[in-house]
Amino acid sequence: MSAGTEVRSGADTGEAAAPAWWDARARLAGLRRVFDRPHASYFLVLGATALLIALGLLMVLSASSVSAFATEDTPYYYFKRQAIWVAVGLVALWVSARLPVRAWRGLAYPVLAVSVILLAATLVPGLGHEVNGAQRWLDFGGPFRVQPSEFAKLGLVLWGADLLARKQQLGTLREWRHLLIPLIPGAGMVVLLVMLGDDLGTTLVLLTILLALLWIVGAPLRLFAVMFGAVLLLVALLIRAAPYRMARLTSFTDPFADPGNTGYQAVHGIYAIASGGLWGVGLGASREKWGYLPHGYTDFIFAIIGEELGLVGTLAVLLLFALLTYSGFRVARRVKDPFTRLAAGAVTAWLTVQAVVNIGAVIGVLPITGIPLPLVSYGGSALLPTLVALGMLLSFARREPGALRALAGRGPGPLARAVGWLGYGPAAKGASK
Repeated sequence: MSAGTEVRSGADTGEAAAPAWWDARARLAGLRRVFDRPHASYFLVLGATALLIALGLLMVLSASSVSAFATEDTPYYYFKRQAIWVAVGLVALWVSARLPVRAWRGLAYPVLAVSVILLAATLVPGLGHEVNGAQRWLDFGGPFRVQPSEFAKLGLVLWGADLLARKQQLGTLREWRHLLIPLIPGAGMVVLLVMLGDDLGTTLVLLTILLALLWIVGAPLRLFAVMFGAVLLLVALLIRAAPYRMARLTSFTDPFADPGNTGYQAVHGIYAIASGGLWGVGLGASREKWGYLPHGYTDFIFAIIGEELGLVGTLAVLLLFALLTYSGFRVARRVKDPFTRLAAGAVTAWLTVQAVVNIGAVIGVLPITGIPLPLVSYGGSALLPTLVALGMLLSFARREPGALRALAGRGPGPLARAVGWLGYGPAAKGASK
């Protein structure tokens, strides 16, 4: 066949056309090749993070507009504050993505120490600030309010990964004493301070990080059975100690039994999800945000997404978190350094479990714990450490086998090319040749 001869279809040549399942298999194979590229994790983390942040900003504006106009005389109040936090967080993400592994290991003890000091400060009268019955905030005046427990998650990830990586390199993790000490006492101190602040949701996330570190390092299964029993006992004691937690648990089993009181938030979250249907009622057209659904732009923003964007919108959120989970564990599986593997796996477990617990509470399959949806819910204290952790994950993704070379071979990015068109930077030099 000559170079100019066109390839004819099966109908023109008399040959049978390829069946649809074969074409689907070819497309799946092509998609698998894309995911198998060395730098796939980097772009999956970056893309999923960017889309979740954009969706979060959009939904914070929509979900908070009525409340903001009623209390602050402008529908953009919470949106502007969230946009400022996003801008700060993106700078932190950019810096974090360029830090080497040794820098992250060097930050392990300082970040944990500062987190413990700030957590202890929340319990001091006059320093700690109570919100919705939980004393978990530090108020610095005006809009500057910090929740130290969010930074404690990152501190526990870094400290636990560094500690276990050192012990693994020394070959001492075969002994129970070296496996559990000082990891369990250190993590227990952080968990205790968070519990004293009456924050059950963050307590569960911190325990998830601890279990993820032990799982990745290869702790025996019988240890997990003991720890799982201890966690259940701890949760039972926490529920028993606070009557409102018992009310949340009983309302979770049947929120419609008391829809005007203990089941109010759960019921209206279900109403929001159910009324969205397939395509939703339309962006900005939520009815539940008109004073019916408490915390519609924070803990229950997923319900507003379901109402305004429908099943399609909620599935898109689930898909983005699934891609983030896949890429995070892919980084943990492919990197060689023990600290990088432990930290990547723990960060991924933290974000995945927090998203699952939040979404599960909104749709009524888990009790309400009051933790935000990562990257989407309103709140800078949760957003900033999350973006720093994802920047760290991007830094680790660049160290996958072949990833750095593949990223370097892509040439200058769009920003560098734009600057090059103005006559500055390496892209300008390349264009002038």
